[in-house]
Amino acid sequence: MNRMIQLKTLLAEHTMPAAPELVRDAAEGAVRCLACGHRCVVRPGRAGICRVRFNEGGTLRVPGGYVSSVQVDPIEKKPFFHAFPGQNALSFGMLGCSFHCLYCQNWITSQSLRDDRAVTQPHFASPEQLVDLAVERGAPMMVSTYNEPLITCDWAVEIFKPARERGMVCGFVSNGNATPEALEFIRPYVDLYKIDLKTFDDKRYRRLGGVRDTVLDTIRRAHRMGFWVELVTLIVPGFNDTDEEITQIAEFIAGVSVDIPWHVTAFHPDYKMLEAVRTPAQTLVRAHEIGRGAGLRYVYAGNAPGVLKHGEDTRCPQCDSILIRRTGFYVEDNVMADGCCPSCKTRIPGVWEKNPPRRSNGPGMPQFVRL
Repeated sequence: MNRMIQLKTLLAEHTMPAAPELVRDAAEGAVRCLACGHRCVVRPGRAGICRVRFNEGGTLRVPGGYVSSVQVDPIEKKPFFHAFPGQNALSFGMLGCSFHCLYCQNWITSQSLRDDRAVTQPHFASPEQLVDLAVERGAPMMVSTYNEPLITCDWAVEIFKPARERGMVCGFVSNGNATPEALEFIRPYVDLYKIDLKTFDDKRYRRLGGVRDTVLDTIRRAHRMGFWVELVTLIVPGFNDTDEEITQIAEFIAGVSVDIPWHVTAFHPDYKMLEAVRTPAQTLVRAHEIGRGAGLRYVYAGNAPGVLKHGEDTRCPQCDSILIRRTGFYVEDNVMADGCCPSCKTRIPGVWEKNPPRRSNGPGMPQFVRL
């Protein structure tokens, strides 16, 4: 039997009914899924664009009871730079995505059931087991990542419920292809929301499987709803690296809030773009300058430690003191006092601990967890 068929059969056996908030009845036994911006009308026996949410006898079945991988990561790897710096997060993912980016770095999990090569063995676990793992590893946060969490948000919420009861902070690492209904559904359980803003050109967004304005609306809405939002733009040579487009992105973010951290990160060849060139260091420097010129207070260069002096550090926008000094995912020094600059007392926006570690609580590299 083909490995993909085996995986499809296995995943079909580990599902749950969709959260009522994320499904509507349609005609002739079809259902409309509201988990992502595609708003698929799914007919009986068929699946949505994501391939993992499907209609079984008029009921929308969605992933549940498994994870594709679990590991303890520095929160900076997500990347969140304004949330619990120096701490670790228990990161888990599932399978599937609402996009099909040619350069995806997590394609083994995200493109399952869409690409014959993307076959990952799931690991079965209960929400309580996953939360216990986080507690055992001393991780004060749990983050749904590695695939697109919106299409598996029903299960993520089941995990986050006991996590929140134990005082944990929870987050999504997402492509931002959300619906208002999905954001309302996850908001009681999700504190942190990292969104990829991949391009400012709608035609290029559609090549990836999305719609630009859906993502822009998600960013505006998530910020308005009180999620802690950080944005990432992977700068891909020949795709989104012109000064004009970088400026458009920076100005859009500044129009939502100058306090939203923007990570401009370096591309490396992956998946179906193995022959592409890496992002030149000068492109990241230029993107950083454009972001600051647009008025953004917190612009970070990522995936290229040291390429820009202080490009990974958090600085006070008032007195320019270095508050958090970083190298890659590692926090070398954090001098903030209760979320404020110790020199001028300016409050820095973010999700902070009262007594944060001065340095990272670990080597700054992922720790794989075996279930």
